[in-house]
Amino acid sequence: MTTAQDPQLYIDEMARKRGYVLDYHKVMAKQDFPVLQAANGLVGAAYLDQRTLDRKTKELIFIVSLTVMRASKGHIQSHIRVALDLGVTPQEILEAIEISLPEAGIVAFQTGFEAWREVVGADGLEPTVEAHQGGSGAGA
Repeated sequence: MTTAQDPQLYIDEMARKRGYVLDYHKVMAKQDFPVLQAANGLVGAAYLDQRTLDRKTKELIFIVSLTVMRASKGHIQSHIRVALDLGVTPQEILEAIEISLPEAGIVAFQTGFEAWREVVGADGLEPTVEAHQGGSGAGA
């Protein structure tokens, strides 16, 4: 059986090519394989296939667009991890996420920032004066 006919082989190939698979990919592979294949074909053409932009650049664009769209933290983190695997530095990823600030605002930025902070293990400074705890600013 070929990859195009076998959902398990297909999802394994997706994982190899992307470096991750999302929960919806796994469920769609079992529940509606033809639609997953159709959606993945578009992603392949726009994101995975080598064209003019290299994969590192595409990952940074994905991270910023997912941040602006306020995607789930896990979805943003999957692209952060792939970018790191490709050699993008944590600082380069942070700078890309910061691009969301002027156009999408602080709330969208905080979603991407929190995803980044958790993946790279970034820490901060604690105030030395009394202050209320503000949390991450990002939704759960």
